[in-house]
Amino acid sequence: MKEPEIRELVGQVKDGRMSRRDFIGKMTAVGIAAPFAGLILHHAGVAYAKTDFKYRPAEAGGGGVLRMLQWQMGTQLNPHFATGSADQHTSGIFYEPLASWDGDGDLNAVLAEEIPSFENGGLSEDGLSVTWRLKQNVTWHDGEPFTADDVVFTAAYAKTPQNSAYTASTYGNVRVEKLDDYRIIVRFSEPTPFWPDAFVGTRGMILPKHKFEAYQGERSREAPTNLVPVGTSAFILEEFRPGDALTARMNPNYHVPNRPYFDALEIKGGGDAVSAARAVLQTGEYDFAWNLAVEEDILAKIEQSNVGFVSIVEGANVEHLQLNTTDPWTELDGQRSNISTRHPAFSDKAVRQAMALIPDRAAIAQFIYGRVGRATGNIVSNPPAFVSQNTSWEYNLDQANAILDEAGWTRGSDGIREKDGVRLKFEYQTTTSGQRQQTQAVIKQAAESVGIEIDLKTTQASIFFSSDPANPDTFSHFYSDMQMYTTPMREPDPGKFLEQFLTSEIAQRENQWQGSNKCRWHSDAYDALYEQARSEIDPVRRAALIIEMNDMVVEDAAIVPLVYRAVAAGSKNGLRAPLSGWASYMWRLSDWHMDA
Repeated sequence: MKEPEIRELVGQVKDGRMSRRDFIGKMTAVGIAAPFAGLILHHAGVAYAKTDFKYRPAEAGGGGVLRMLQWQMGTQLNPHFATGSADQHTSGIFYEPLASWDGDGDLNAVLAEEIPSFENGGLSEDGLSVTWRLKQNVTWHDGEPFTADDVVFTAAYAKTPQNSAYTASTYGNVRVEKLDDYRIIVRFSEPTPFWPDAFVGTRGMILPKHKFEAYQGERSREAPTNLVPVGTSAFILEEFRPGDALTARMNPNYHVPNRPYFDALEIKGGGDAVSAARAVLQTGEYDFAWNLAVEEDILAKIEQSNVGFVSIVEGANVEHLQLNTTDPWTELDGQRSNISTRHPAFSDKAVRQAMALIPDRAAIAQFIYGRVGRATGNIVSNPPAFVSQNTSWEYNLDQANAILDEAGWTRGSDGIREKDGVRLKFEYQTTTSGQRQQTQAVIKQAAESVGIEIDLKTTQASIFFSSDPANPDTFSHFYSDMQMYTTPMREPDPGKFLEQFLTSEIAQRENQWQGSNKCRWHSDAYDALYEQARSEIDPVRRAALIIEMNDMVVEDAAIVPLVYRAVAAGSKNGLRAPLSGWASYMWRLSDWHMDA
């Protein structure tokens, strides 16, 4: 579909000749995903649709205890230190943003009175500012009022380098000003096409100024509220045992009428995805479990009990291998994987190219991930408008052998290749998970056939994804040759997602390993492309730049995309929960309820 045709359809929506739903249907029919179609309408001045979720309870409370399993349990509750999904989910129980993304990729107001638009004066015509109107009569869990001062403070807190917040890049290029107690303006240094970043979604959680102001810089990790949160949400913390369990009670003063339905919340961590699936779908001991990363044949059998059901939540998650471009075994200036070092083997592009040919993506997707997996060669695999058609993937051990032969990596007496005293022997780490251990085994076996020896390492998810800078076993420290995990895209636009390959985002001791660039790959050309895309107003040109960034990372084999994976969630029969692949699954916990 060409640009004039799209503009004509947008015009029909604006003057009422076509419904929003019909427009999105026409866009998806030609390969433009619903979230991106929604962005097209919003840029044209059409307000976001409200989430199509019916909340039935007529009053707050009375629902008893909601019992949940999050086998990848969080270890701290400050959302701006939450480098991994586990911490993002648990901190999201207590803190809220101004707005967040629903499952269709539409913005929903949370602490904002409304979503900024051209019609209500919230969006400037020049793309240089956004004005937010805040909800009034909202209080923090300790009874203090929520105001614009808290919003302005949150931006300043996140962008302060000494605080080492993982959200620093979201607020680093914006200026936030208080207009009055319930209005703020976000000013950009240049026209910004994708403005819903600051104060939106998992990166937009608002902090109480009166609780965090005294704990910054060297004291930022000492704040009591890092473990005992004071938020604005529907639930108030009772007890938190990092990596293990969490309990909370309903907030009787929550700012949304008749919510929450549940009187209390219990979340249990630990265990594994299979036991979590059984506890919800087979025995009904728990009401909900997120991320059922269970082999397809096992999950299908568990479902047959008919005690619960599986929801498939689409987003843009890609399970991928990261090949460490730095040396994880040499310590320099008090840290391994120092950006000043080079990996003895992966610094050779031939080795990286061979590694990209080794995984049998089709078999991994079909037999290990089943209904939630699809083989991919792209790190950006959704929305479709941003998915590259220039790349391809191949499972070809003969070609991997040929590449290594040509590059001078010869087999020793034990069959393992070496060159200039460097052996192709790698440690390959990931979290403890049935799907991931099976994937590790498939890749290890294939690698050995081309003369690469691999030692497998598994770590509990609560440790691997921990935000603790003192924990050397995290994915941020990356003290291994290879690692595998999924980086969620927390908004229906890849701009922020692609920060994970910027030089400025490299995780190092200087930023307490909070940077999003874990693999340490970096390129001046990539950085320049990113800066160009960040301010490109034309959506077609911007999509082309994003595709070019994807291609650059994939072509250099800095990472090896394996499987585009949706998330499987298990619910007990009767539970109603609005889930989203573009935000934390806790994004509207206040609306969860049981059917009568």
